[in-house]
Amino acid sequence: MKKILIAVAAVSVVACVCCLARSVSEGRFNISGTVTVPERLARMAEADNNSCAIIVKNEADVPVAIKRVVNPKFPLDFTMGETDLLAESLDGALKLEVQINNHGQLGVIRQGDIFGSVEGTIKPNEKHILVQADKTMGRVQLARNVKGNFFRTAAR
Repeated sequence: MKKILIAVAAVSVVACVCCLARSVSEGRFNISGTVTVPERLARMAEADNNSCAIIVKNEADVPVAIKRVVNPKFPLDFTMGETDLLAESLDGALKLEVQINNHGQLGVIRQGDIFGSVEGTIKPNEKHILVQADKTMGRVQLARNVKGNFFRTAAR
């Protein structure tokens, strides 16, 4: 009986260590998923000098994390971790949005930009998120005479 109790205790300790190791490796923010674009917008989304910005916002619509991919190819797999965070705290539910454009400004939707968002909210350690960038403003066209810094964002 004593050997059985020792074995059960050892298994319990190993299980606790595995759970603790997993939570430490994930950290407080670690999400991953895939961005897709419908076939009708794929050619514009994959045009040269486009950038795909994956933006995580809090409940007040303030960006808390941003990841930018220049010259994306779709479907685009992404992973965001603590290095992508802009804010110290991650209180409440999170929203995930995608913006694809060639002017580099986030939060500014212009004619020809492609965007989309996840329905509902996500958790700070959610995996396998699927977001479809399937909306656009006006007629799709490339921007001309872009002025300013390509990497300027509204979050800075």
